[in-house]
This record gives sequence, structure tokens and C-alpha cells, in this order.
Amino acid sequence: MWNWIHSINKKQRAVVLLAVIIVLLIVFKLTVFSSRNARPLPSAANQAALPVGVVVVNPQNLNETVRTTGTLQPNEEVILQSEIAGKIEHIYFQEGKSVKKGQLLVKLNDSELQAELKRTELEINLAGEMEFRQRRQLELKAVSQEMYDQFLNKLNTLKAEKALINARLEKTEIRAPFEGKIGLRFVSSGSIIQANAKIASLIDDNPLKIEFAIPEKYAGQVEVGNKVYFKLQDSDTKYEAEIYAIEPKIDPATRTLNMRALYGNEKQNITPGTFADVELVVGKKTATYLIPTEALIPELEGSRIYLMKEGKATAVKVITGFRTNRSIEITSGVQPGDTVIISGILQLKPGLPVVTSKVNEIQL
Repeated sequence: MWNWIHSINKKQRAVVLLAVIIVLLIVFKLTVFSSRNARPLPSAANQAALPVGVVVVNPQNLNETVRTTGTLQPNEEVILQSEIAGKIEHIYFQEGKSVKKGQLLVKLNDSELQAELKRTELEINLAGEMEFRQRRQLELKAVSQEMYDQFLNKLNTLKAEKALINARLEKTEIRAPFEGKIGLRFVSSGSIIQANAKIASLIDDNPLKIEFAIPEKYAGQVEVGNKVYFKLQDSDTKYEAEIYAIEPKIDPATRTLNMRALYGNEKQNITPGTFADVELVVGKKTATYLIPTEALIPELEGSRIYLMKEGKATAVKVITGFRTNRSIEITSGVQPGDTVIISGILQLKPGLPVVTSKVNEIQL
């Protein structure tokens, strides 16, 4: 090596020495940097305590509530139609106004039927006189029973014709089948309508029916007379109704049980057809443990939560039960007085020091 260095000229020797010095400097800096980064990380016990929000678990009473959706329907609803074709003579209702049961709403032209009725009545009077004379003759044995029966049969036939004409006359009058509110009309006075033509709708919205369905597993926990509560969209007002009818079988397509409840809409402040969020209490539980839903950590083999014990986070596997909007029932894994961590969940790990920043209350 030294022989090789002495064999090169001074200029080459200076270049070699400079390269050696640069290599040594690089090695030195890398050694210092590695030694700094190799310092041991602080243990969990030496880390600063993480501020967390907590709740204290205590036994509570819980209403097991089923939440579903439903539709508010009128108590009665019908489309007003004419049974016969004819010309409208008069319309006796106003759109959007209330009507009484039996009130005349529409009258069709009945001039031909009235003429038929008058003619038939005259024929009945004449046939009645003939029947009376023949009956007197029969009593005197002046005519045969067969002759009298012919006059009696004609009289009865004319009476049947009169009854038929009266029935047809009734069909020229469209009356309200129940008390309610008229909707928009689709005909005008003077127009000629065909049979079954739509005239208007009639709705009875006091009370209202709420139609909804619940999962089949709750079918045995519901009966007629149970209370239900519902809210309309964009409203916090809660209304109370009562179940009056339950479908006798499960819907095989949806695996749900359909039912209806009645709400007394005396103020008529709810419009039929409105969508509603429905709550139905199907059971009650006592001495159950609830935690906020945000405290639960789902896993492949179940769920876990973090408890605060002796100032450290402790992971605990739990078994869940009934769930509400804000909380969930824990059937196994917690004891009365346990402190459940509900915030900072993503930063937690077993053994991490924690400190209480806020004690919350469990909200059902």
C-alpha cells in the first residue's frame, strides 16, 4: 500500500488523501445520527396521560322500543263516482269544504225517468181499480180465480216497475256516504259524464290511521290497545296513538307484521298521507347496563370497550343486547361502577395512562 502511495506523484497523492477524509466524515456523521435515533422510546408508563371522556356504569331500567316508519291514512276515503251516465244539472259542494253524511253533492238530469215514473203511476192507478172490481166479482162468483189473478199480476208488475224507476232516480243523486272533506272536483255543471267517471274525492281525517310494520321477532310482544308514538318529518312534536288492529299473519315477503293504530286528529292539523317515524314499546328491562354507542369497538369475533382502571386504559370484551338511538345494552363484560371511556378511542391502547377530562351521563 505504502509502496503504491510513494509511487504516485504529489498531485495524485493529494486527491487520494482528500477522498479518504471525505469518506471518514460521512461515516462519522452516519454513526452519530444512528446513535441518536437508537434512543429507546418511552414506555407506556412514562407517556403523558391522555385526557378522555368517561361514563360510570350503573343499573338502569330500559324500555325495549322498536323504531320503524309508517304512513298516516284517512279514517275513511272514497272516490265519488256516478253509477249511470247522464248530464250534470247541479253541483252542490265546494272544493275543500266539509260535508255531512247523506248531503246531496251532485244531481244528474232525471226528466226522462220522471216522465216514466208519472206514466207508471197512472197505469198503477188504473190497474188498481181493475183489480178492485175483479176482486168484487170473484167474491160474487162472477169471475174465475184465474181471471182475477191476471189483473192482480198486472198490478204487481206495474208496482215493481215503479220501484225500479225510483231506484234509477236515486242513482241520479250522488250523496256523501259519510261526513268528511271534499277534495278537488273533476267535472262541471252541464257536462255529460259516463258511468264510473271520477267526480271528486271524499276523506274523513278524524281520526287518522297509522299503518306500519314491525319485525316478526316482536310479533308475540304486541297486542291491540298498545300505545305507539310517532313524529312527523322536520318536527320534534311527539304524538300518541293506540293499536286497534293487527294482521293475523306475518308478511312472507318482508318477514314483518303489519298493524294499524288510531290517532284522534280532532284539530285536523295532520294531513293524511304524511310519512311518520313510529316508536313502539315492546318490553321493559330492569337493572340493565347501558353505555353510549360511540364507546363500542366492533371486532371480527365480537366487540370490546375500554375501561379506566387505576389511571390506565384496559380493553374488555363485551356482549351486547338491545340498542337505542344513543346507547347500547351490555349483557356481559361490565360491572356496576365501571368507568367506560367514550372519547379518544382511536388513540387508546391497553395500559395507556388516561385522565378524566369529562364525566358524561348515559342518555337513552
